[in-house]
Amino acid sequence: MESLTPTLLLMLVGVALMAGAVDAVAGGGGLLTLPALLLAQVPPVNALATNKLQSCFGTFTSAVSMYRGGLAGSVKMTVPFFCALGGSAVGTIMVQFLDASALTLLVPIVLATIALYFIFMPKYTDAEREPKMGTGLYHSVVIPGIGFYDGTIGGGTGSFFTAAGISLRGQRIVPASAQARIMNFGTNIASLVVFAFSGKMLWLVGGAMAVGQVVGAYLGATAVSRGGARLVRPVVVVICLAMLVQYLWQQGWLF
Repeated sequence: MESLTPTLLLMLVGVALMAGAVDAVAGGGGLLTLPALLLAQVPPVNALATNKLQSCFGTFTSAVSMYRGGLAGSVKMTVPFFCALGGSAVGTIMVQFLDASALTLLVPIVLATIALYFIFMPKYTDAEREPKMGTGLYHSVVIPGIGFYDGTIGGGTGSFFTAAGISLRGQRIVPASAQARIMNFGTNIASLVVFAFSGKMLWLVGGAMAVGQVVGAYLGATAVSRGGARLVRPVVVVICLAMLVQYLWQQGWLF
């Protein structure tokens, strides 16, 4: 691909800053950064690899901030972390054998699906409820499954972890969101390691975007600690729909 201009690189850093904040509040920051990289004419697999590099810094910052602030609750996160990491590693290995055109088709489908899910899902409540799924099944199937998805496409992974914690484990939204950041960091680390050995990483682009991610993630984590969790549904829906329209337009599939 051709080298990115300084102006375009600066714009990607700005997108990463917004994504870091959104990811800390609701998850789904990749719904901003991945389409932005594709809009910048970065090939799909390179975009996925570079997206993991920059998002690792954001999820690490928000995860540490929330954990230190006690927002994750008293649940031990070692097992969920490694379950998410393992699923993501498998998905990242498999995605490199997919045809680039298949990835181009999957991105808008994923964006539309996530938007519809958050539009029609029941409203979040801040009350802890009885779990609908046992811990063993949740750790062995649901978490690795979401991790696998993150290793292949990845948009909205934090939102899926949050929604799964609330709907299947009966968690309150703030602990679910905080725990989602920790598991999302595990999925990003797994993908980053696999992609690093594949030669698909755009290190300069990912490193520059990482700066924006760190700043945005800190701001987003602060917002959650002050009650920003109520923004979850509208933030994710607006981002999904906006990126879907923009992506379809860039691909020439709209208008």
